[in-house]
Amino acid sequence: MRLQDLREQESFRCTYMRGGTSKAVFFKKSDLPLDEALRDEIIMAVFGTDVRQIDGLGGADITTSKVAIIGPPTREDADVDYNFGQVQMGQHKIVWTSNCGNISSAVAPFAIDEGMIRNITEPITEVRIHNVNTHKILLARVHVKDGRAQYCGDFVLDGVPGTAAKIELDYKLTFGATTGKLLPTGNVVDELEVEGFGKVKTSMVDIANPVCFVTAESVDLRGDESKPELAAMKDKLELLEKIRAQAAMKMGYVDRAEDALEKATTRPMLSIVSPARDYADYATGRPILAKDLDFLARVLWNQEPVDTYTGTGTICTCVAAQIEGTLVNQVCGPEPKKTGLVRFGHGRGINSVEATVTKAPDGSFTVDKAVFNRTARRIMDGYVYVKKEVINEAMGEK
Repeated sequence: MRLQDLREQESFRCTYMRGGTSKAVFFKKSDLPLDEALRDEIIMAVFGTDVRQIDGLGGADITTSKVAIIGPPTREDADVDYNFGQVQMGQHKIVWTSNCGNISSAVAPFAIDEGMIRNITEPITEVRIHNVNTHKILLARVHVKDGRAQYCGDFVLDGVPGTAAKIELDYKLTFGATTGKLLPTGNVVDELEVEGFGKVKTSMVDIANPVCFVTAESVDLRGDESKPELAAMKDKLELLEKIRAQAAMKMGYVDRAEDALEKATTRPMLSIVSPARDYADYATGRPILAKDLDFLARVLWNQEPVDTYTGTGTICTCVAAQIEGTLVNQVCGPEPKKTGLVRFGHGRGINSVEATVTKAPDGSFTVDKAVFNRTARRIMDGYVYVKKEVINEAMGEK
């Protein structure tokens, strides 16, 4: 029951959902103010504005400090609009410039259950999602029964306990998500000059979200490091951020590398790739075998190592593995070229994508398929409360 007499606080309807290996607070666009500055102040208050997010719903982790705003479509070829925000912990800032593949998996189930999708078919409903951040269309195929999304099933997603209903996401239409090009520089490999380090080879690819790839060997890493190991390597993280900043400039997001941290916080991501090898899930000790993998990958999102791997990063990484000549393609085993299924090992298990890429006679590449599977779950519906003083201050009232 919604409390009506909290005079010092304002309530906002929301839903808390897990999407893939992340969680987000979901709002319908109609439940938030149209003024974007006021909207952002409310959202930051919802999550908690200190680094621990102790006074809000945020979990003090990049994978749980996420927001999704779902509204009616603003494009004729879409069923629903989806705007993703990464709420920066302790920074009083929301980054709206990138998509999140994990949270994307919860968008269609949310929209179906909220009655926002007109054409519901059983057992599978396809939803065309317009990602407002990248202006791209992605396709989600969801199990449906009696007009509602199904959350229970037998699909296993590494990094998530138990099983759930499989959600299929097709990202083939999202190439050039933020640069307009699959290969933003036109090259499969670029060499960057990094201050205090020297030259380093990178591959820059843009589908779903842009990613800059380096090999583990080139930055003196093994490639199978866990999140805690990488998080403890402060000098190494500084180096990786310098590389990412140079890539941000090369890809056209900033004019100066020193501006990347502020103006291109999440564009591009930085991924470290290496040949397949045996290792273990650092949290459970479960062995992950090289024979089940095509290569290894670790990703940094928002300047932090990720426990598993970002969803959009997964798409970009697996597509990059199928682009002849990229660093990912060079460390990848031969099997994906035959089967179209790319599998890589992350800190908690294995991600896989059905990815096929065609090379034209002029040397350009076309993405024919980019499908990966996720699960989602509706965790909580209700009202979140924000102090009216926050709203009044944002509106200029004292």
